[in-house]
Amino acid sequence: MMKSLTKTDFNFPGQKDVYKGKVRDVYFIEDDYLLMVASDRISAFDHILPAGIPFKGQVLNQVATHFLKATEDIVPNWLLEVPDPNVAYGYKCDPIRIEMVIRGYLTGHAWREYKSGKRTLCGVEMPDGMNENDQFPEPIITPSTKAVEGHDEDISREEILKQGIVSEEIYVQLEKYTRQLFQRGTEMAADQGLILVDTKYEFGMKDGEIMLMDEIHTPDSSRYFYAEGYEERQKEKKQQRQLSKEFVRQWLIENDFQGLEGQKMPEIPEDFIQLVTERYIELFEKITGTQFQKADIEDIENRIQKNTESIFSK
Repeated sequence: MMKSLTKTDFNFPGQKDVYKGKVRDVYFIEDDYLLMVASDRISAFDHILPAGIPFKGQVLNQVATHFLKATEDIVPNWLLEVPDPNVAYGYKCDPIRIEMVIRGYLTGHAWREYKSGKRTLCGVEMPDGMNENDQFPEPIITPSTKAVEGHDEDISREEILKQGIVSEEIYVQLEKYTRQLFQRGTEMAADQGLILVDTKYEFGMKDGEIMLMDEIHTPDSSRYFYAEGYEERQKEKKQQRQLSKEFVRQWLIENDFQGLEGQKMPEIPEDFIQLVTERYIELFEKITGTQFQKADIEDIENRIQKNTESIFSK
């Protein structure tokens, strides 16, 4: 079985702290910078699966940095360098504790809420008479709180302002950036025969300026449909062909796991791990229009250590 990067334990020059997330490990360098290592861990329903997915971290990092570079004319972002296939290096920002979720289609969490009878999500009205995977008349923004631990929760614009999470001026700008980024991502996906269905963006503040943080338009933060056959499948009420992490969630649901109390995480078979790797690589090639170049994974930690030395020698 191929090797995967499921944990890291680096000690970089100037390192002051480290945060181990569900997928990424963030190393804080001096006071103003951070080095983000995309591991091969995979999470669903706010639980980390017990097996790593080879090359997943490389895919996530390279897709994210591809789109950060392609959108830097819309909003400033944190990225400075990409010293290794699994690593991004850039500015440390003060995070805004909400995720800006934008949905162009009725699917995933929005569909589950809709199917239960709800017609309002995060204070936003959803039209009656829609079917799963139908396109909204225009994309809707449905923010969620950014939980340090546990589940993120839906929150409305009104509640964000009431709680004083950000000022109205900042929130209006976040919405503007979110729509502009989604439009750019939609256009870039369409060029590759894909539909950007929904996604999320995280922002922070640096020197009084809003900056785009973290990852964007990756299969962990976004959902893609294949454009070809979309209309026919909707008319026939068939499931859409998609490139996203949703198929992992569906596999877990079929194996009686949704992260609920008392449920046990199923064993992850090797053939399913291989399938997930192939899906992630397929997404990389589809969304970027370039061939995926597999990095050497014989000793990933040592490779990262060597490739990041150039940053710290400056």
